[in-house]
Amino acid sequence: MWRMFLEQRFGDQVAVETYSDPRIAVENLSPDIHLLLLDWEMPGLDGRGVLEMARQRGVDLNRVVIASSHSADELHEVFDSTGCLAVIEKEPQQLAVCAMILDEMMKQRPQSQADPSGN
Repeated sequence: MWRMFLEQRFGDQVAVETYSDPRIAVENLSPDIHLLLLDWEMPGLDGRGVLEMARQRGVDLNRVVIASSHSADELHEVFDSTGCLAVIEKEPQQLAVCAMILDEMMKQRPQSQADPSGN
């Protein structure tokens, strides 16, 4: 879902990597990541575990958005102290908020990153 959303919204301005196994995703994390979208509930390693491993690998937690079907109150209770950019429920209104966050992030990128062809 996220891949399709990002590619439709931003086209070739973004490179999207998706992983179904969170352990493999963690192996590919690096400090230069622009955005990490995490689901709280994943098989084998939950979002809290991935978040901690991302922090250990030098990922700026202000670049992390946590998504879940849990209530917003529960998300905030668990993740607010982590320094994440945002937590969102998987529901249309919250996804609209995520889209606004992503739009703002795209606007704030340095011009050299805005067009992969350098134009």
